[in-house]
Amino acid sequence: MDISAVSTLANSNNTSAVADKLKNNVKNLSSDSTEDELKSTLKDFESYFVEQVIKEMKDSMTLKSDDEDSSMSQYKDMFMDTVIEQMSDTIVEKSGENITQQLYEQMKRNYNI
Repeated sequence: MDISAVSTLANSNNTSAVADKLKNNVKNLSSDSTEDELKSTLKDFESYFVEQVIKEMKDSMTLKSDDEDSSMSQYKDMFMDTVIEQMSDTIVEKSGENITQQLYEQMKRNYNI
């Protein structure tokens, strides 16, 4: 997998702080990168990927109510985003690493890291 493919996925329709951080980490990867830098970036990518999947699942299962107060809706959305982000990190930490390890091995081979 080319590093630009990871960057393209991070550039998808969400420009959150996490996505921006991921984009910067990916831009800094090169053949001079250490194994720890590569693993850390790939783990962040996997967590971001899981987060986006959970958000899409949540959106497809919830109905928007016009009766909801918009300020309360914003607070609820911010809270849910934080919870989903933490859940994604926990999922990757506890049972993930399969994608991370596969990407790591492939990128290590391709970039001689």
